[in-house]
This record gives sequence, C-alpha cells and structure tokens, in this order.
Amino acid sequence: MNEERKRILDMLSEGKITVEDAERLLSAISGEKENSSGSTAKSASLKYLRVMVEPGPASDHHDRVNIRVPLKLIRAGLKLTSFIPKDAQGKVNEALHEKGIDADFKDLKPENLEEILSQLDDLSINVEGKETVKIFCE
Repeated sequence: MNEERKRILDMLSEGKITVEDAERLLSAISGEKENSSGSTAKSASLKYLRVMVEPGPASDHHDRVNIRVPLKLIRAGLKLTSFIPKDAQGKVNEALHEKGIDADFKDLKPENLEEILSQLDDLSINVEGKETVKIFCE
C-alpha cells in the first residue's frame, strides 16, 4: 500500500475525516496516478487484439469468427521493421502500395501502436445487416 492511501486510511480510522472525504481523496489519488502514468499503463495491461465477426439476420453464412492476436506479437513485429535497410524500405512501401496498403515504414514505431491502442475502445462495424465486426483490445 502506498503512503498516501495509508495516510488517508489512518485519518479515517482516527476520525479526522469522514468516509465520504476518504472516498473522495482515494479517488483523487487514483486519478492522479492514472493521469501521470498516461495511456501507456492502460495499453501495457492490454494483452490481445480481438476481432470478432457475428453473422446478422440477413447473412448467408452462419459462421462466427473470433481472432485473438497477442499484442506482444504485434509489438515485436513493429520492432523488427527497424531491421529493414533504409534503401529496402522504399521498395517495400512501393510493393505494399501496389497491393492497396498505404503504409510507410518510416512512420511505424512501437510508440504509435501504444497511441492507437489507447484510442481503440470498442469498434463495431455493421456490414449491411449481414455481419457485425467488432475490434477491441483486452
């Protein structure tokens, strides 16, 4: 237990503050920690990227898809991009662009992934009433 929490609980047990005051103070210090650690703490606790496809009422297929990709694998893949030689990065970007993937290896960094993960709450896409695609982190 950290010192601030212990001090608040001691003041409560000594009758110096009310239960409501203690609750308010405890929420304030937990909010400070959340803000000071930033979104990295939240995204660091995330372990999987999930993609789920649920068939809708108008769907021709009744198959369900449930994919769990470990975020460690994605983070490791991003780190591996740093090993691609600079002269080869242009060729890789060009090949990806030809396949319809607009990506630039110069911009891919693990920090960018953490920022994206912190923004990704619960993305749900309804495909013309046929399927619902949900993408989220857990």
